[in-house]
Order: sequence, then structure tokens, then C-alpha cells
Amino acid sequence: MPQTYVSPAPGSTFPSAPSPTLRVAVYDTLLALHLISAAISFITVVMFSAWAAGAPITRGGFALSDAAWNVSGAGLLIFGVWLALYVDGFELWDGWILGAFALFAAVSVFGAQARNQVLGGLDSEAATERQVTMWHWLRTLALVGILVLMVWKPGA
Repeated sequence: MPQTYVSPAPGSTFPSAPSPTLRVAVYDTLLALHLISAAISFITVVMFSAWAAGAPITRGGFALSDAAWNVSGAGLLIFGVWLALYVDGFELWDGWILGAFALFAAVSVFGAQARNQVLGGLDSEAATERQVTMWHWLRTLALVGILVLMVWKPGA
């Protein structure tokens, strides 16, 4: 039997597709915002990868990369924690979530080092591949670790 929707007009109804519950809609929204934040972080990864490969570093590119990293980091933390608290069966102290927090802290440290080296290179007009490469690839490796934890959720 199809579900019916009660319209604002008293006594009139018509069949409709089942609508998602508010809980599912909130979960979907939080997950989408968390995933969009993750996608934004790849702007920074791609730009730093280009610089590590020897592409010239520009102030505009650096500003875009820095802004993308700040927005994505805030979104990942806010929506990730909110999801962990919102979803039944997940707790902030689950091993895979704690592992993601630890890797996020490492990503932040590695990213700050890479950022400072690029910024110093912009000021001296001498940013080189060597100044960026190690910290960038460490950050990228830690990001891949976070992605693995988020997808497979070991121990969940």
C-alpha cells in the first residue's frame, strides 16, 4: 500500500514517495559536509604536490592553498566530531576515531612546517623543491592514513 501525504487542505490526501526521516536527513547532511571538507583539502595537496615537483610558487596560489586548508580542517573537525556524536554505535573514544585525531594532529604539524617553508621561500624568492617536499609528503601520507581509517573503520 503506498504511503499517503496529508496536504494542508483538510481531508485531501495523495500518494507520495516516502520522505526520509529528519534523523536520516541530518546524518546525510553532516556526512556530505564532512566529505566536501575532505575534498577541499585536496586543493592544498595538489598545489603542494606541484610545488614539490618544481612548479613555481605564487602568492595567489599560496593564498588559495592556505585558505582551502583552513576551511577544510575546520569542516573536517566540526562535522567529523558531530557525526561521531550523532551516529549510534560510534563514540569519540573508538580506536579508529582516536587514530584519526592523532593523524590529524600530525597532518597539522607537517602542514604547518610545509606552509612555513613555502612562506619563507616566498619572502626570499628562493622557495625550492627541497623546502617543501619532505613535510608535504609526510602530510599526504598521514592524510591517506586518515582516509583509510574513515573508510574501513577498523575495530568498529
